[in-house]
Amino acid sequence: QVQLVESGGGLVQPGGSLRLSCVASGFTFSSNAMRWYRQAPGKERELVATITSRGGSTTYADSVRGRFTISRDNAKNTVYLQMNSLNFEDTAVYYCNLPFRGWGQGTQVTVSS
Repeated sequence: QVQLVESGGGLVQPGGSLRLSCVASGFTFSSNAMRWYRQAPGKERELVATITSRGGSTTYADSVRGRFTISRDNAKNTVYLQMNSLNFEDTAVYYCNLPFRGWGQGTQVTVSS
């Protein structure tokens, strides 16, 4: 059974940084691409970043490119999202995703002064 458990969300001031983590189990982590999504209040869920199975390729939404970095540690079955230069528009619930197979429960990120 696929399980994805996110952590690392919280309250941060504009310009600050957070690192989200997602620990995966129930599947062969190192064989699968992983994604981060986010959903702000009243908005549709948005794909933020994708990383290939070995981490050799990453893609980003235009809104976060240059500020966010997705990475993974296959030895720890963990995918990360480093978020820098956060702004109010980054406030959302962030979800870890195994494409076509599963979602985490989400972690809240709130950017506020």
